[in-house]
Amino acid sequence: MALSATVLGALLGLGTQMYSNALRKLPYMRHPWEHLIGMGLGVVFVNQLVKWDAQLQQDLDKMLEKAKAANERRYLGRSGFCH
Repeated sequence: MALSATVLGALLGLGTQMYSNALRKLPYMRHPWEHLIGMGLGVVFVNQLVKWDAQLQQDLDKMLEKAKAANERRYLGRSGFCH
């Protein structure tokens, strides 16, 4: 997943820079260093997004486990029919 996220980020950065040049009716490769910066920023952005998504999934799993345990204590841990 890391390699595909890196490639996707690089393509996102490159595409953004080329689109920006196209909108301004400039040559696509006017300043090649801008393309490299855009690709680097795209790589960082997409990789951080993947890390954030993984952390969010872990946090959600923990919250669901806590909620399940609380429900089991509430409904199955009680003795008797009425409170």
